[in-house]
Amino acid sequence: MPENTLQLIGYALACSLPIVAIGAAILRATSNRSMTASMAVLVLIPTLSTLAGIIGVSGLMFTDELERTAVVLAVVAAVTVPAALLLGREQARKTVWEKQIREQERMAERSRRELVAWVSHDLRTPLAGIRAMAEGLSDGVVTGTADVARYAEQIVRETDRLSVMVDDLFEMSKINAGALRLELEPVDLRELIDEVLAANRPNAERAKVLLRAEQPDSEIVVAASDRALGRVLTNLVSNAIAHTPPGGQVAISAGTSDGQAWARVDDTGPGICEADLPRIFEVAYRGTAARSPVASDGVSSGSGMGLAIAAGLVEAHHGDITAENREQGCRFEVRLPLNGN
Repeated sequence: MPENTLQLIGYALACSLPIVAIGAAILRATSNRSMTASMAVLVLIPTLSTLAGIIGVSGLMFTDELERTAVVLAVVAAVTVPAALLLGREQARKTVWEKQIREQERMAERSRRELVAWVSHDLRTPLAGIRAMAEGLSDGVVTGTADVARYAEQIVRETDRLSVMVDDLFEMSKINAGALRLELEPVDLRELIDEVLAANRPNAERAKVLLRAEQPDSEIVVAASDRALGRVLTNLVSNAIAHTPPGGQVAISAGTSDGQAWARVDDTGPGICEADLPRIFEVAYRGTAARSPVASDGVSSGSGMGLAIAAGLVEAHHGDITAENREQGCRFEVRLPLNGN
């Protein structure tokens, strides 16, 4: 038993430090597993260290005073350890949530940079063409009737491209801002597919691609906005046609399973690079095999946001959209709740 203050400090340190060292080892071993367990260990370390120090200072003499002290410490541990477990769980949830928010912010910032870079490039191209042709007409360089008509037609075509890009940017801004409000009503998915099929058949014929539909005889009714869901399917079909070589085919099919309706667009194109699949629905993402509509002359005929808009519109319908490669080509699938579910 210590006889002076220095001995008292020495005994206390000698008995408590091993407890602290063991606790530190446990914390290191469990640092990547559970924040709740770490919180419990952090609470127990000072409590057990205090008990060990008191026992050491008492010379291992278990007196009534030591017994009372041990009871107090046990009560303190019984109160603080459960509290630490609850607080640990709450802190763990908060940490995970904050990590997800930071990751979403990083992804949004990366997407924003890519969109700004894309817009500055793709808007500049048609504007430069329009300006050059307009200068040629205003300076009198182009005077032949046929040439003037050709320049005017090209200006109209480039202006239409710009209009599509601006409309898509506006639609994408509403989706990202959460300002998109859809009026959902019962829609027969088969009828919508028939409309999309008819609208895209001329494009398929020009690209020498067979466009067909595979649908059941019974109705497939979903709660949807006719315009928005039609745009989703149109974006997917035009995208598939653009990436299917001449002689290939694009098939639209629909059905139900597990209380959901599904619509699939299958093509016989080259598929999507596996590295691009996780980001294929990001705004203006153009990987090694981007799936944004491309005209037959190799010039982008769309805004590059078709798949991102499709994903946003499907999410607004409380549905899911996925893309995967098949043995030949790829498949885009949209799943929506059946009307009434």
